[in-house]
Amino acid sequence: MAQQPIEDYALLGDRNTAALVGRNGSIDWLCLPRFDSPACFAALLGTEEHGHWQFCPVEEFETTRRYVGNSAALETTFTTSTGSVTILDVMPIGDGRADVVRHITGVTGTVLMRHEWVVRAAYGKVRPWVHRRHVDELEVIVAVAGPDQLALRGPRLPHAVDHAHRDEFEVSAGDELTFSLTWVPSWVELPASIADRPLIEETIRESETWTSRCRQDVPHRDVVVRSLVTLRHLTHSATGGIVAAPTTSLPEDFGGERNWDYRFCWLRDASLTLEALVAGGFTEEAGLWRDWLLRAVAGDPEDLQIMYTVDGSRELPERTLDHLPGYADSRPVRIGNGAVDQKQSDVLGEVMIALDVARRAGLETSQDAWHLQRALVDDLATHWQEPDNGLWEIRGPLRHFTHSRVMVWAAFDRGIRAAQDHGFECSLDRWIEIRDAVRAEVLERGFNAERNTFTQHYDTTEVDASLLVLPLVGFIEGDDPRMLGTIAAVENDLLRDGFLLRYRTESGVDGLAGDEHPFLACSFWLVSALVAAGRLDDAHRLFDRLVALVNDVGLLAEEYDPINRRMAGNFPQAFSHLTLVQAAFRLAAAD
Repeated sequence: MAQQPIEDYALLGDRNTAALVGRNGSIDWLCLPRFDSPACFAALLGTEEHGHWQFCPVEEFETTRRYVGNSAALETTFTTSTGSVTILDVMPIGDGRADVVRHITGVTGTVLMRHEWVVRAAYGKVRPWVHRRHVDELEVIVAVAGPDQLALRGPRLPHAVDHAHRDEFEVSAGDELTFSLTWVPSWVELPASIADRPLIEETIRESETWTSRCRQDVPHRDVVVRSLVTLRHLTHSATGGIVAAPTTSLPEDFGGERNWDYRFCWLRDASLTLEALVAGGFTEEAGLWRDWLLRAVAGDPEDLQIMYTVDGSRELPERTLDHLPGYADSRPVRIGNGAVDQKQSDVLGEVMIALDVARRAGLETSQDAWHLQRALVDDLATHWQEPDNGLWEIRGPLRHFTHSRVMVWAAFDRGIRAAQDHGFECSLDRWIEIRDAVRAEVLERGFNAERNTFTQHYDTTEVDASLLVLPLVGFIEGDDPRMLGTIAAVENDLLRDGFLLRYRTESGVDGLAGDEHPFLACSFWLVSALVAAGRLDDAHRLFDRLVALVNDVGLLAEEYDPINRRMAGNFPQAFSHLTLVQAAFRLAAAD
């Protein structure tokens, strides 16, 4: 089984973890019980021997698929010369369990189906102890390895063949078969089967109820709603932590080293995700995220990290999994993320903007949240002049990145706004003085008058797509001549086949080998910047082009390769979906 294109996958999720299932009916990625747990199916980054779970016809087939309504329940239909079969894949939510349910229905004729179940612990490295036993008088296959226990249930269980389990069976029109996979700790008794139709229907109904509140007056509303559903399924339901993506090491440069683990909660990405959800009318997530923030960053403000695990833990050391060949032979495969120790000054600005947005959306004012906010801004006031690694996690020398400096301005600006609007106590005069000093510095050192453009950092004339954010956070008007010059420079220097790069990698600023493809979030930022500049027709045309890139079930990866017309990077990517949502609502407001 060859690796499928990234865009051939769809997301399943229970808001605690997520799975990727391909058009061929194979679940090739699943970490249980949490987004950042070790994978039990890791074929996505290797071969089928590293773990997968597949149902598909034995003979050649064509595939169509869709999500059921606005849920994360996926319906895949296989059509062959002898008939057609539909598989409904769902991970039930709200019951505190970790299950995948696969319901097979015969639609027409008779189809010979193949079933393959290959379980591996520790990202495909460890073969578990697999045995059959009876639970509630029904036979199940149980795989145990260390702390993990997985049970496969179904009306017809596959047979052990060469460290895998395989079977073939016929499905005729009207037949229905339900299989389920359940994870529990290895020292816990297996619970009862969860494979019942009412629970699946309740999972679908709950999601439909949630999405019904989304505004109607947005362009491409179906894609916007799917993006919001995706962002919700990247949010841990218990802790409130929001992961950047459910995958690790899907390459930005096929065959290269730009492979990163995104299964963690970047303060920046989480803050931006919250803003997108609030813009869509979903305010209850704001309180959950704020509580996660209070727990994660509790303590000394100097200990603030740019990312945490979904439960707020601070330890996520980066290491490589050398037993995995990587997606499209892209090595190394990484888990953990070494950027955790980087200094990224923009992060605090994003957090302050998100807290401001949440308050304005009606989130109840919290003294605890304000005390945290005040402590963080006071700490920033002591080192606001220091250089950093920038939002792109540049693994080169620290610099004064213009975007970072603007977000420092935003941190003080939103802190000042909160104090003035709510009567909170703070060092107001000092904050105002620093805010104004930061703005004056950026306008002097982060702007190149000769080119009439803001620059990537203070020591270059290069531009960076992050400069498009300046009007979006209120630093400068979108139609200011300096911003119009910046947009023109970004379009001239960074557009590739109509899509936007983050920056020119050939400048050597990031210290990494290889190249990368256009970054989808940057192109959506360009849409928003064009709206702010008054170029609405251009903004709509670009937005329409970008929306056309979503795969058949409305999902986007981190990057897009316009030459080979395929997605690249981790998938689905919160940054891509949240900037899509923000651009859609800015277009709607302008229209």
